[in-house]
Amino acid sequence: MNLTLSLAAPADAPALTVLHAAVAADLTLRHGPGFWSHAPTERGVLFSLQHARIIIALEGQTIVGTLRLATKKPWAIDVSYFTPVKKAIYLTGMAVVPRLQRRGIGRQLLKEAAAQARAWPADAIRLDAFDAAAGAGPFYARSGFRETARVIYRKDPLIYFEFLLS
Repeated sequence: MNLTLSLAAPADAPALTVLHAAVAADLTLRHGPGFWSHAPTERGVLFSLQHARIIIALEGQTIVGTLRLATKKPWAIDVSYFTPVKKAIYLTGMAVVPRLQRRGIGRQLLKEAAAQARAWPADAIRLDAFDAAAGAGPFYARSGFRETARVIYRKDPLIYFEFLLS
């Protein structure tokens, strides 16, 4: 698969909204309703573009994968479970078109995320994943992220992961 990776622009918001909706629908179909069933609105994607870096993977002109990097800590993350660092970046909202999953798109996005985080500069990438069948915990573990904790946040079982950059 020949991919191009770049930062998203406001013109990408409609396609990103469709991508996230497709992933949410697929996860809900396969695993039942859960927090993963919620897809962002186009307005939410545009807001994200103002407050984070959104990396997109393109096959031709079609967005087939994405992830979001932000300096602001997500609500479900407790920093006491992570390695102390000067600057951490938070990875959220990763999605790959369901029919194209398991083809290396996610790994390429994570590689680009590490490059972006190093240039920010940051010392670590942190994230939380659902500790459920719909969660991506095994993917992050296979991709070099280290599990730091398993917690329950508002009745949702989560796994915290980090990737140290230095």
